[in-house]
Amino acid sequence: MTQTDGYLLDNRQTEAGQRFDAFATLFDPTTFRHMERFGIGSGWRCWEVGAGGTSVVSWLAKKVGPTGRVVATDIDTSWAASAARPPVEIRVHDVGAEEPPGEGFDLVHARLVLVHVPDRERALRSMVKALRPGGRLLIEDADPALQPLLCPDEHGPEQQLANRLRHGFRKLLAERGADLSYGRKLPRLLREAGLREVEADAYFPVTSTACADLESATVRQIRDQLVTAGIATNEDLDRHLANVASGSMDLATAPMISAWGRK
Repeated sequence: MTQTDGYLLDNRQTEAGQRFDAFATLFDPTTFRHMERFGIGSGWRCWEVGAGGTSVVSWLAKKVGPTGRVVATDIDTSWAASAARPPVEIRVHDVGAEEPPGEGFDLVHARLVLVHVPDRERALRSMVKALRPGGRLLIEDADPALQPLLCPDEHGPEQQLANRLRHGFRKLLAERGADLSYGRKLPRLLREAGLREVEADAYFPVTSTACADLESATVRQIRDQLVTAGIATNEDLDRHLANVASGSMDLATAPMISAWGRK
């Protein structure tokens, strides 16, 4: 991720922590399943890119143990700071603009990061460079263009409002340089980066409490931008947040595509 000035979802806001919690609930099982398949264990050296919260960093620390190393980086490390104890090292770092924080990593991982990075190509090169020969790269990113709806079952005015707001949110993301079809490109990009044994899959939650929590936190975080851009009124947003809180809607996320390969 790059400077927070261009990032719609600023980690310095209170709602960021709520979004990190929702992401952990929704996506940690998928992330951890892939890492387990790689055989992660004691002594591994890992780089967690765009760490955000602590759930993945803490899990990695338990897996690699005292003989391992986990370097967790982000442009804003305030939410991950509580995990800063051996074997975890927290660093402020811009993956799209700076050299990697070392080389020889057994595993490099980024989740829901590169879609927001202006220089995604440089960031991907940096992560590949940081791997040891035989090391694993796991990139997980959303593909909002593949499934653009918040409510796939648009059967009433509540769902229509939700989908209109989701369209506006994605318009704001695109205006800030997000690639809304990035997820589907990952397998090709990993092969073009020289990785071997490239595979990918996707996870697409259709409805859950965590989906509702994520939507509520996201809308509250970008409320001012939605109003300023003329996408919604405060009345629209109040009505939508009440609809979300009622639990009567099935709220989905964009598919998260996980792609991995070996250097």
